[in-house]
Amino acid sequence: MKLDVLVIAAHRDDAEITSGGFLIKMHDLGYKTGVLDFTRGEMGTKGTADDREREAETAANAMGLSIRENLGLPDAGVAFARENVLKVVGVLRRLRPHLVVLPYWEHRHPDHTHCCQIGKEACYFSGLKKLDSDGEPHRPHKILYSTYYRDVRASFVVDISNQFDRKLEAVSCYGSQFDRTPESKQIFSPGIDIFEFLRTRDRAYGIQIRRQYGEPYVVSEMIEIDDPMKMTVPSV
Repeated sequence: MKLDVLVIAAHRDDAEITSGGFLIKMHDLGYKTGVLDFTRGEMGTKGTADDREREAETAANAMGLSIRENLGLPDAGVAFARENVLKVVGVLRRLRPHLVVLPYWEHRHPDHTHCCQIGKEACYFSGLKKLDSDGEPHRPHKILYSTYYRDVRASFVVDISNQFDRKLEAVSCYGSQFDRTPESKQIFSPGIDIFEFLRTRDRAYGIQIRRQYGEPYVVSEMIEIDDPMKMTVPSV
């Protein structure tokens, strides 16, 4: 299967929280989408790895994913190592995504930071013809970085107003984590209800582009605007 969009995430539920609206929107637009989770979530505060596997599959259906895979790396032990880079290279060469979404490079959780480093190197090395790896060389055209966990200046914001309710539905599939009990408020960010956080943060980004809800992304290269007359967000 050839994918258009692949989101690479450290843990099950990361993709839903950071890029759920984007994934649903790309599916709505007719693109083939997928998620590669690095870990099984066995170190989660609540639930088991088996619980989160079932929840991840339910969430994948809610987002309309064409494929969801898991590398089986140790939770809270994702190492920036060549062997892990090569594992991701194998996935990239097999699925051949045009666009890859990675976590932003600065994170509170080391797994997220290492996920970004591994994913970025894999995107480059996957295109090397002489690399000792199965599959034909393939280098994704574009890498986006999800800044959801960091308060940084976004390069752009994706309008997810029509997808926001389905994003919440996908996140709510993780009942073992986000069951609205007091304990669940300690998982994502201490003292904060995940659904309240999603509504507030996505609303804040939506307002910046004069839309109801939005998700922020960073790119490391310049963005080209072909026709400035078609830029939608007013300046004044």
